[in-house]
Amino acid sequence: MLQELLHRTSLESQKLGLMGEVSYLKLKLADMEGKQGHGAERQHKAEGLLKELRILKDKVEHLEDQKLEYEKKLKATKFWLNKQVCLCYYESISSRLRRTQSGGLQAADPDGGPFRRGGLRATAGPRLTRTPESHDNARDLNIPFSQWSKEQVCGWLDDYGLSQYVSLSRQWIENGQTLLAATPQDFEKEMGMKNPLHRKKMQLALKAFTTKVFEKSSELDHIWVTRWLDDIGLPQYKDQFHEARVDGRMIQYLTVNDLLTLKVTSQLHHLSIKCAIHVLHANKFNPNCLRRRPGEENQPSPSEVVQWSNHRVMEWLRAVDLAEYAPNLRGSGVHGGLIILEPRFSSETLALLLNIPPQKTLLRRHLATAFSALVGSQATQEKREYGNATGHVPLTTTAKVKPKKLGFTQFSHLRKRKPDESDYICPIDSAALTANGVSRFPSSTHRGLSPSLDRPAERKEQVGIQVQSNGAKQ
Repeated sequence: MLQELLHRTSLESQKLGLMGEVSYLKLKLADMEGKQGHGAERQHKAEGLLKELRILKDKVEHLEDQKLEYEKKLKATKFWLNKQVCLCYYESISSRLRRTQSGGLQAADPDGGPFRRGGLRATAGPRLTRTPESHDNARDLNIPFSQWSKEQVCGWLDDYGLSQYVSLSRQWIENGQTLLAATPQDFEKEMGMKNPLHRKKMQLALKAFTTKVFEKSSELDHIWVTRWLDDIGLPQYKDQFHEARVDGRMIQYLTVNDLLTLKVTSQLHHLSIKCAIHVLHANKFNPNCLRRRPGEENQPSPSEVVQWSNHRVMEWLRAVDLAEYAPNLRGSGVHGGLIILEPRFSSETLALLLNIPPQKTLLRRHLATAFSALVGSQATQEKREYGNATGHVPLTTTAKVKPKKLGFTQFSHLRKRKPDESDYICPIDSAALTANGVSRFPSSTHRGLSPSLDRPAERKEQVGIQVQSNGAKQ
């Protein structure tokens, strides 16, 4: 365990060092571009630095992958150590009972039966008060959640990423029915659950228990979500999402106000997350649906591009001789889903994000040609028509999303609300899903892939990030 922690600390230090070195090299490159001419010597040195940047970036991504793996290992190791502590505690108590000469303890409860693990220890923390047996019984016996014991419920909270509420929950919860009958106000008052996203996470889980409807998104935990944010080019929000314990099921039911609570205010980033969720829906929340590395395809189809990660888009930029601008996409939220699905995302938008100066007309024209070839003729035509529509508002990189006014029932009990009453970022009608995705997209090539182009024409003038409350009825 100590070696794992030391190794993880070492990896973190290496990662920070590499990130600092990357920043230094980028500054050095920018300085060279400003001072040196446009001769062959400048190009040679710039290519050398870009090569170093690519190597360092690959190292950073490798370290991030290792970090996630070690987090999983640490979690498993922590559970094993807790189990061992419970075993040691049991053996200690058993040996004391065997050594004692008095029968006082047994006389106090003659019908109590043999000593069993699973009881409470007054000085134990949340981990020690739940043994593996109590956790397994809830699953093995397949008993209803309402009949779970206090320890089983607390164990579930621990496993569900809400361990900070176990202590107060133990003082309040009698059994699973206590939670099923509770309101969000009860969660806040009795469990000290101030974070509205924690309350939403609880509501969604309890709704699943009561409806007994299995959702594939529920298999994706909050650790997976942090990797997903990396894939879609928004790693700057990993801390907020991790603190809120946002998992796959919460991703499926994210609203505009949820994102604002997570401090995501950029309109472009809202659209990025919206399109990424749509890709997850179309792929039935397959955790490995995004493509991170180049494949063997010579000319990828739009149906393949829509599954590209942010890193894969940067690899495409290198392939079309724009390698020096590729690092600018880090943290931009640009991924294949946004490129294909958002009608307002054009080559001009990409040029802005890449920081290609407007005066470099030939370079921008080259990007526009490569972009059109990437998205396909059908999508290029649709984006052009959408941009020429009356009332069209161009997509900018600086627009912010304004908070939507909350009603009194914004966080009311989800179990009692109809699905079409929630303004989800990306509402998907599951009845419209087919083997090839949602069949409402006007283009046969990209059918079922766009959350924006499926809207009626009269609403295209008002394309924004907020989903109307009647979106599911369309």
